[in-house]
Amino acid sequence: MQSSTAAQAERPNIVFYLADDQDIYDYGCYGNEKVHTTALDRLAKEGMLFENAFTAQAICAPSRAQLFTGQYPLKNGCFANHTKSKPDITSVTSHMQKLGYEVVLAGKSHVKPASVYDWNREWEPVPKEGVPREYIPVDSIDHYFKQAKKPFCMFITSKYPHGKYFDVPDAKAENIKFYPFNEHKKDDESFVKMKAGYYRSIEEDNRQLELVLDLVDQYLDRNTLFIYSADHGVSGKFTVKDVGLKVPFVVRWPDIVKPGTTSNQLIHYTDVLPTFIEMAGGKPPSDLDGKSFLPLLKGQDMEIHKYVYGVRTNQNILNAEVFPSRMIRDKRYKYIRNFNSIDVLDKNLGDKENVNVFIRRGAEKFKDESFEELYDIQNDRFEQKNLIEDSELQEIKNRLRQEMFRWMKEQGDFLNDELGNMPILTATGFKLDQNNTVRTIPDSLLNTLKKEDYFVIEHW
Repeated sequence: MQSSTAAQAERPNIVFYLADDQDIYDYGCYGNEKVHTTALDRLAKEGMLFENAFTAQAICAPSRAQLFTGQYPLKNGCFANHTKSKPDITSVTSHMQKLGYEVVLAGKSHVKPASVYDWNREWEPVPKEGVPREYIPVDSIDHYFKQAKKPFCMFITSKYPHGKYFDVPDAKAENIKFYPFNEHKKDDESFVKMKAGYYRSIEEDNRQLELVLDLVDQYLDRNTLFIYSADHGVSGKFTVKDVGLKVPFVVRWPDIVKPGTTSNQLIHYTDVLPTFIEMAGGKPPSDLDGKSFLPLLKGQDMEIHKYVYGVRTNQNILNAEVFPSRMIRDKRYKYIRNFNSIDVLDKNLGDKENVNVFIRRGAEKFKDESFEELYDIQNDRFEQKNLIEDSELQEIKNRLRQEMFRWMKEQGDFLNDELGNMPILTATGFKLDQNNTVRTIPDSLLNTLKKEDYFVIEHW
């Protein structure tokens, strides 16, 4: 670890701006000419745009926990929404503090426990009139940039464009860009109105980003790394589709990152922490799942990962059902297994009928999703044609499947390649046998699950 005054002076300040629930397809610099993202478009011209950046889970808390720990969801323990990471995890706060950095969270948190995420400073989002969501704490960020005396790593975490969206009167379909996964809704007035409000919320977040970039340019020197991303896509939320897991990722670092460049290399949210550690003069520990992509920023086009992975856990969301999935992806092909597909439902049932009824509900809720899926992303980027039965792709399918289960075992996954293993999970506020604000179950199922029926996650 470097410790000299000169070495410390070379260490960049780090600002990571994270938007909330925004598809990668909804930015000007990623090809959507109908949405206004001028601040990010400017950032892309001044830095490097990543075409293949991923999170492993399209849910807020698990996505952020990966970013802050360098570990995939099952390893760090936060693989269902509103749950905790394992208490013995070492996060970005500890890693970067040991390297002489202050670590700051400005905005939405959504991660716990506090003992793992021990920020030097933390500022909550602030109320703002005339908008549907709270704003980032601009005044606190402004003051901090002016006064900063030592290297810092600041995560600015917006609540936009996550719903509740703006109310846009007289919304028109021609002002929305549609894709194969939603073009059937062009004539759906409520959907068009919702998308118009979402676009307006994107514009509001762009205004926040512009304010932050102006402060960075005003108060910080050129040795400042600035990263923009969004935690996952809203159109693929709770799934393992690319529209959920593929994230925007733009990096500006004057004098280091060549302006107006792109990278097609596979990178992942778990790579962010090891990259920061290396930039700060440290050595990433071996228990991190990610790898440093610092060479890419310095202009070396090299493979960071051959594969990236994804997980899906539907049981800890408001519309909770038993339907876990795992996915593996290389640059071209993607394999998915839906472990409680209707195709294999009978093999997942056990001898407890009070448990079986919820396993059936999950399989029936997603009855159109096959047990196995295989996509040629190069020719079908929106995953419209399942090629799992294609005889010419069986070797690719088997390679991906074998590698995915190897990774799952390494991660300590409770699922495996054997059918009949369908545990049900629980966490505070998300019981399968209880109603909530958006989900009503039959009276006959209320409070029918007992403590011993659940797969227990101790740290939740």
